[in-house]
Amino acid sequence: MRLTILINGPDPTVNHDYAVLWIDTEERVWSRESHDGIDLPPWGELRDEGGVTKLCAPTTEQPLCTLRGLHVESDFPTAAQGGAQWSSGKENHTDGVWRLQAVEKNGVRPEHSVFRR
Repeated sequence: MRLTILINGPDPTVNHDYAVLWIDTEERVWSRESHDGIDLPPWGELRDEGGVTKLCAPTTEQPLCTLRGLHVESDFPTAAQGGAQWSSGKENHTDGVWRLQAVEKNGVRPEHSVFRR
């Protein structure tokens, strides 16, 4: 299953930073489709731990971004929105929100895969 997630600040009318992510729940990877102000690498791995989905850089345990309330281990997402937190500097974290934009249940293969394993 493929999820499309929008991440932005708690008030997008004031803070226009955003990232649109594609999450592949079967391969356990994510890719950044577009962004402005939320600096995430082009792709990475994901971990689901206790209702918190952690987006990590490839082969790294430290999360770059956390999505609270998103449980990707199930057949369907458990929530359509929730809290997000991402790194915005060396030791600074920014709080925001994530929203589920689309769910594709069929096996979708990207035209140009950025995942390198």
